Amino acid sequence: MFLALQEWTARRAQHEARVSRLLGEHLTRRQSGVKHPVHDFLFTYYSYRPAQLRRWHPGFGVTLEDGPSEEVDLSAKRLSSVGWIRDLLAATQQRQANFGCFGMHEWAMVYRQAQHEVRHNSWPLRLSPSRTAEVVEERGVRCSHFDAFRFFTAPARPLNVLQPTRETQALNEQPGCLHANMDLYKWSYKLAPIAGAELIADCFELAKDIRTLDMRASPYDLEPLGFSPVKIETAEGRAEYATVQRGFSERAQPLRRRLIEQCDLVLAYASVGGSPSVA
Repeated sequence: MFLALQEWTARRAQHEARVSRLLGEHLTRRQSGVKHPVHDFLFTYYSYRPAQLRRWHPGFGVTLEDGPSEEVDLSAKRLSSVGWIRDLLAATQQRQANFGCFGMHEWAMVYRQAQHEVRHNSWPLRLSPSRTAEVVEERGVRCSHFDAFRFFTAPARPLNVLQPTRETQALNEQPGCLHANMDLYKWSYKLAPIAGAELIADCFELAKDIRTLDMRASPYDLEPLGFSPVKIETAEGRAEYATVQRGFSERAQPLRRRLIEQCDLVLAYASVGGSPSVA
């Protein structure tokens, strides 16, 4: 597929302006050395730099009319990675969504810790450490996501109904999980430039919105930052959480489908001996 120069430059400008809006507050904080317990996660846990997110590229199979083609890595190692990501996304897409976790993973990450031990120890917990532990024990933990589970405190891990591992990731991830849906951002940028910049930005925006719910439902008191708590220790809070979680799952599924389609496109192209110079 070819794009005329006018459409190419217009899309690039629109993408750059959009990403600048999304990154504005983060870049201002970074220049001032101000940390943020909610949004810094998008730039510390995830490794894509702001400059990379801002750079526009159209995605595999799209090139500038009368312009040079961008080199795309179609090595065996790269295709193996694309295939692994594709299979994980497809397995998650096909699984039934579960909305019964109520964000207890963040509570399991501080379970039985003193204030100075918790990850965001500059911010107090909403409840006392003993009451926080009681909530974990009363509600139980139903986390299917390995990259959340691995941050649980040691005494919290046996309380989880699953014991996920990296090897069982494709067997456990499900489309209701906040972290599985946030991770669409990770898989999208790992697929760049196969996945186009606009798709990556869509995934980033979803991850940014999900992270807000993730921390609003956490045990931390973040009201001074403008994040009202979702009190999952109450029936009303759990109902609110599940409703918003369901909405994020519905937003995530089309993005996951688009990523799968891009993987299928490049894998099919490589299977018939396509040239790595086609962008």
